[in-house]
Amino acid sequence: MNLRAITIFALTLLMSACATLGPDYEEPTVTLSSFRALPAEGMIPAFEIGLRIINPNASALNLEGIVYTISLDDYELVKGVGKDFPVIEGYSEGTVKLTAAANLLTGIRFLTNRMQMQDQGGPMEYEFKAKLDLGGLYPSIRIKEKGDINLNQDKRLN
Repeated sequence: MNLRAITIFALTLLMSACATLGPDYEEPTVTLSSFRALPAEGMIPAFEIGLRIINPNASALNLEGIVYTISLDDYELVKGVGKDFPVIEGYSEGTVKLTAAANLLTGIRFLTNRMQMQDQGGPMEYEFKAKLDLGGLYPSIRIKEKGDINLNQDKRLN
């Protein structure tokens, strides 16, 4: 085979791969739906994280895996991975549950820093990042949610 034939073959393969995405493909929507503490095993706290995934496409969404991190005040407290998720059919939604354990040493540094701060009861900044691998030729979905948590907020009604 000459160089021209190889180039034409590679371009044809590339164009057919991109055609499988289709012009009407919409990126699925992913939101953080729950976050709760689980009973700890030993000294390391564990959490369950729920993600709500909406598939706006006709084709089913087959998640190969998820990589995620949770940070508080720029301390990366939780990092984990997950796989073996249910298929989310076209034009439907599903919930994915992830189980994660905290990084004990980073948690100690975070707590030490919070105790040394002047305004210990002030809000904390949180950040949740995740990468969802759709496998095949589909691009990964990256999500990032940020906000503030105030655990000492006054809950009295006026």
